[in-house]
Amino acid sequence: MAFDEKTIEINDEIVLTQRVNGLTFGTDAYLLSAFVKASSRSVCADLGSGTGIIPLLCAQRKKFSRIYAVEIQPSFASLIERNASQNSMSEVIIPICRDVRELKSSDLGGEVEAVISNPPYMKADSGKRNEHDEKFIARHEICGDINDFCAAAYRILKHGGKFYTVWRPDRLCDLIFALRQSRLEPKIITFVHATKDSEPSMVLIQSTKGGASGSRTTRPLILHESDEDARRSVLSPDAQIIYESCSFEQFFNKN
Repeated sequence: MAFDEKTIEINDEIVLTQRVNGLTFGTDAYLLSAFVKASSRSVCADLGSGTGIIPLLCAQRKKFSRIYAVEIQPSFASLIERNASQNSMSEVIIPICRDVRELKSSDLGGEVEAVISNPPYMKADSGKRNEHDEKFIARHEICGDINDFCAAAYRILKHGGKFYTVWRPDRLCDLIFALRQSRLEPKIITFVHATKDSEPSMVLIQSTKGGASGSRTTRPLILHESDEDARRSVLSPDAQIIYESCSFEQFFNKN
């Protein structure tokens, strides 16, 4: 089956090929990749990798020595391989076509130090059914819900390993419950707002496998200082730092 594709250059001079009717590169993917702390000698896995955009961003910044891009849809697993190749990252990014519900650490050659996921955030029966199966599977909990993604992260992480995820604030209770059910303790939570007067549009969470109880909620990340800035896509100073550095470190370290 032929797919319509387009190739664009995005942040950090990455060349990304994506499906016209599939998921496209967005703010949530970039912020999640920035939220991930670098550990250059560590191995990481990205669950539900799609086009491989998060592994590409992390590899470009040399955040990990190897990144396994786990994707259930064969067409996207193939696309990840091509995206890695055209960015000269084939030695770092390893696509694996696998269902996260069946994923084991042995599939990755052993437990990993970090797991990343921008999982499907809509319940299977919510929202309008997208006519394109690829996008429907990527956005809805058809091939695994948040409990399955958290359970998979627990299975493949080393003790003390980090799980990074982005989620919808209106389903935050579901995420926290799923994390704790899988013995992944939320440690750092950051809410993201379009402007200071808007409700949060996403939440970023870093959890630790086997971590002690207790979490820190950072000050919110405000992407634009005003509605006019949002319309013009003008980033706030905090957001500019994050987009320039692909890191939240300077943001976290501010008083």
